[in-house]
Order: sequence, then structure tokens, then C-alpha cells
Amino acid sequence: MGNGIGDYVPIYDMVHYGHSNQLRQAKAMGDYLVVGVHTDEEIAKHKGPPVFTQAERYKMIRAIKWVDEIVEGAPYVTTLETLDKYNCDFCVHGDDITLTVDGKDTYDEVKRMGRYRECKRTQGVSTTDLVGRMLLLTKSHHSNVDNAAYQLHTDNFGKGPKGHSPWTGVSQFLQTSQKIIQFASGKEPQPGDTIIYVAGAFDLFHIGNVDFLKTVHKQAEKPYVIVGLHFDQEVNRYKGKNYPIMNIHERTLSVLACRYVSEVVIGAPYAVGKDLLDHFKVDLVCHGKTEVFPDTDGTDPYAEPKKRGIFRILDSGNNLASDDIVQRIIENRLQFEARNQKKEAKEMAVIEALKRKDDSLKTETALTNN
Repeated sequence: MGNGIGDYVPIYDMVHYGHSNQLRQAKAMGDYLVVGVHTDEEIAKHKGPPVFTQAERYKMIRAIKWVDEIVEGAPYVTTLETLDKYNCDFCVHGDDITLTVDGKDTYDEVKRMGRYRECKRTQGVSTTDLVGRMLLLTKSHHSNVDNAAYQLHTDNFGKGPKGHSPWTGVSQFLQTSQKIIQFASGKEPQPGDTIIYVAGAFDLFHIGNVDFLKTVHKQAEKPYVIVGLHFDQEVNRYKGKNYPIMNIHERTLSVLACRYVSEVVIGAPYAVGKDLLDHFKVDLVCHGKTEVFPDTDGTDPYAEPKKRGIFRILDSGNNLASDDIVQRIIENRLQFEARNQKKEAKEMAVIEALKRKDDSLKTETALTNN
């Protein structure tokens, strides 16, 4: 690690672009980023059933481009001992509160010793929200849907019986050009690079996607991987139900955060045609073992790369799909809903305690002044 500033970030359950944004901000605060990833047992004890297994989470965090090192089985409560063990100067967490099973702040010790820093939470994404979208089976999160429908979704999920916690509650994600710039590599293909194009939904960016992109990356010595993301309506055409769970803006950030990806085409055409291949000077087009659905006119979307002899089917050895993630959520539905209400109740108790403390200080100040 050298003499630079090392920072430590604990990661809990479902890995999404909100966590990636936290890691991006944390890396900018120092020179070397160590990420602590908790075990299934620790998450189940403090938060409820995890969506991904610990082995899946370890792999997914390693694939985020701002991460230098991960600590497997990190303790849920971050102590000075943990920071010192991994040569970290400070710990970084979002500006929401994280509580233990008995309602204590997990960062109390490092905060008191001045070895805690905060980064901004990404508005509009939380595990609570994503779980809600899967369970409610609505399309209100898609990028072209009226906001009133989304409001109904936010009113129906992640709300405890005694009000709304600002941390567990649901809000809408707003994409900005600045956010895309922060996530993008900004690197152009260099002479000698092999330009590889892949296309798809890459929804709920999960370990199946990571394993596939890692396999794609291994296809060349100097790979430049371009991911074409289909618009929400296109994904819904071939996947049905309420897919994609994440809209085009959210999927863009999820894919850009992956260390195996160089560039993203936002709203790529479904058919990988001549214009696209020529424009990006594509050397190789890859697809996984998943089914290829025909285009709206019944034609093969990969006809052109096949004709050029540059199409390759890859087996990443992982057949996990978005459907499997949704199935896990549905199987644990009652536990997840109970988890969200319990989590929010704890957070509301902390907010009330802070409010009482603040009111008490105001009263004392007023009495002193009189």
C-alpha cells in the first residue's frame, strides 16, 4: 500500500450501482481502496436474508473498477483494530445510518476516534427499492413511465408503520451527464486493441453478467469491450413481465462500473448491423449461452457479424439470470418485507432520539440565555 492514504469500505448485501458510486467516491478520498464484505451469517443476523451469497458478493465487488483489495468475511461492526489490521487510515460510509441488531451505530468507535469519513448516498437506489420492484411486478420504474405510477410504488413499499425513514424509503433516480462522466473510463481504443462488442439487457447487474464479461475480456490480449444496452421497451419486448427491473439509466452506471468494460452504447439497436460494426470498427461480437430472440421482423439480430465471421458464442460457466435473482426474492418475500419494516423502525427510533437530543439542547440554550 505504500505511504498513500488507504481507505476501508464495508459492503453488505445486494451489490448495485449505488454501492459502486460509494466506492468511486471512497477511492477519490485516498490512494488505495480496501472493501470489507460481510458473510451471509452476519447479514442475516443484522439485516435479514441476503439476496446474493457471500461467494457471489466477493466476486462482484472484485469486478468493480475502483476496488484494489477485498476483505472476505469482514466484521459487521468496523473497529479501529480492523482499520489497523489492513493499514487503512480511515473508514468510509454513505450518509445514511447503519445499525446493529440491537440498534447501535456500527461506526461509533471509528467516528469517536476521527477515522471516519462520509460520502453521499446515491438518490433513487436501495436494496429495498429493487426488492420492491421485483415483488410488485409493475413497470413504473421504466424510463418512459409517468411519475404518478412510480409514486404509487414508493408509497406501497419500504414504508414502516410509523412514518418514513429517509434512508430506507424509496426515491426516484435522476440520471445526469456528470454521473455518466464520473463512471465512464474516458479511454478510447488504442492501436493494437481488439474491439469486442456484446449486447443485452444486463439487468440487476449480477454475478452471471460479471462472469460473462470477464470471459469476454479474456478473448484478446488487449481487449476493448463495448457493451450495447437495449432500451427498456426493447428489453420488455423480449423478456416480458416487468423487465427490466433496472431502467436504462441505472443499467448504464451498473455496466460502466465493471472493470472489464471500456465503453457503453446507451440504447443500442437490437440488430447488430453493418453501421454499428463499421462505426466502432468491431473485431469480434460475442454472446452468451442465453437464447437469442429474433428482431421484430423475425430476422436474426446477429446475421451481419455471422456473415463476417466475427461472431462467437461464449460459455462463462455461469448460467445465473435476472429471473433467478427475482425467484430468490419471491421465495423470501415475507422475510424481506419484515426486514424492511424492522430496519425502518430502527432508523425511525434513531431519528426520534436525535430529534429529542436536538430539542433538549435548544431548551438548555434558551434557559441559559434567560
